[in-house]
Amino acid sequence: MYGDGSDLRNVEALASRSKRKAITRVMVLSLIDVATKKKKGDRVKAYWNTYHCQNRIVTHDGKLHTTYCKNRFCTVCLSIRKATIMNNYLPYLQTWEDAYFLTLTVKAIPAYKLPRYVNGMLELFGKIIDKYRKKDKRRKGFALEGIRSLECNFNPVKRTYNPHFHILVRNREMGEILLTEWLTRFPRKHVSPLAQKLVKVEDRERALIEIVKYGSKIFTEPDLKMATRKTSRYIYVSALDNIFSAMQGRRIFDRFGFNLPEQRTPEPKQNFRILVDYENWLYTPKLFDWVNIDSGETLSGYQLTNELKDILSNRIDCDLQ
Repeated sequence: MYGDGSDLRNVEALASRSKRKAITRVMVLSLIDVATKKKKGDRVKAYWNTYHCQNRIVTHDGKLHTTYCKNRFCTVCLSIRKATIMNNYLPYLQTWEDAYFLTLTVKAIPAYKLPRYVNGMLELFGKIIDKYRKKDKRRKGFALEGIRSLECNFNPVKRTYNPHFHILVRNREMGEILLTEWLTRFPRKHVSPLAQKLVKVEDRERALIEIVKYGSKIFTEPDLKMATRKTSRYIYVSALDNIFSAMQGRRIFDRFGFNLPEQRTPEPKQNFRILVDYENWLYTPKLFDWVNIDSGETLSGYQLTNELKDILSNRIDCDLQ
């Protein structure tokens, strides 16, 4: 096994892992059906990879070891990525005394336009950053500094998509520059000035959580908090597949204008170790948990709420897109 493993004593983390695994597994099965009908073999293969993610877990000396698919539509892998980004970026962002949160968006579009808009938005944003980087090199201005994430929402009523950026910048001036450039470069028929937002950040940790949530989430993933309440929320799987397709190979989360200092929280060690005297656990869908193949006990003891069971059983829509 690789790495140092996860702490088995963290009961809350184990329950969260079970919950995310349950949601991902059910959702991915529907994604496989959708991608198969669309004859998209590359996505079918990737979805199956996520389906098998962490199906087997090994525990040894109070630690949990497994293998990860690292796909952006795996909620378990994304939660790990979120924690890594928070640990790496927050110490540096805390030094920004006048940080601002900026949302840049375009008007809602149908599914067939989504890939073109995603490409265009990323290209346009890159040109803006490059313009001010060159100004900084020529000493005729300054480079813009911040982090950005790309998200896309689906509107099931209008059957439209809304790709947009969430950006955290060092100060208000940089935010205003980005906003002005965005509105200037995009034709008015594609963007509304009233839909863009620039607000001062009072809590940098909370702002970064918002960025990370969008940057590394399953863009319209089921809200794990909402899933524990009474709700009529649906998971629109075909729409999700359209979003994954449009953003495939794209950098969803990125920084610009700065490099991180030496990491205060290093990446987990990738040293390989041979374990002895370990226990094997296999994921059992009916129990939404991992079961010890020898003793039959469950790993996390997590129980899905009735509301979440209802969403996963009755509220997955494979047609609307």
